[in-house]
Parts: sequence; C-alpha cells; structure tokens
Amino acid sequence: MATGADKNRSRIERERARVYRARQEFHASLQTRRRRDNVIAGVAGGILLLAVVGGQVAYYTAGPGAPVPTPSPSSTAPDVTPAPQDAPLDLPDSTENPTVAPTP
Repeated sequence: MATGADKNRSRIERERARVYRARQEFHASLQTRRRRDNVIAGVAGGILLLAVVGGQVAYYTAGPGAPVPTPSPSSTAPDVTPAPQDAPLDLPDSTENPTVAPTP
C-alpha cells in the first residue's frame, strides 16, 4: 500500500509543479506585454507631442497665425523725401486762407 500512496503523492506534486510553472510563465508574459505596451505608448506619445509642437510652430511662423509684418521707421533706412532744392514750392492759393502770408 505504500507504493500506491507514493504514486498518488508524486502525481499531486507533479501537478502542483506544473500549475506553478504555468503561473510563472503567465506572469512573465504579462510583464513583457506590459513593458511592450508601455514602450509603444511612450513612442506614440512622443511622436504626438512632436507633431503638436511642430504644428504650432508651423502655424505661428508660416500659417495664418503668423504676424503681418508692418514697416517701422528706422534710422538706417534711406531718406526718400526729396532734397529741399528739389522740393516743389507750396504756395497758398488765394481761396484757401487769404490772411496767411508765405514766409520768406
């Protein structure tokens, strides 16, 4: 009878060891899947972040959000007004204001 009990015990131990190994493999596969999913999510998030930043930069530098350049007076710009000797004389008409006399 001792041999029957030993066979039963070894069968139970083998089954327990098989279930334990299966749990370990399942847990290891979950860890690798989580790690893979985290890497994929990180790469996708980084690409999305770069796309958003690139879109903002493009919108505000070249798109409709770009500021309209306005001319501003600068000291280095050449003077486009005619020289005093080339300027036409502005003589007041008699109909404009007869009391104002031109200065010599």
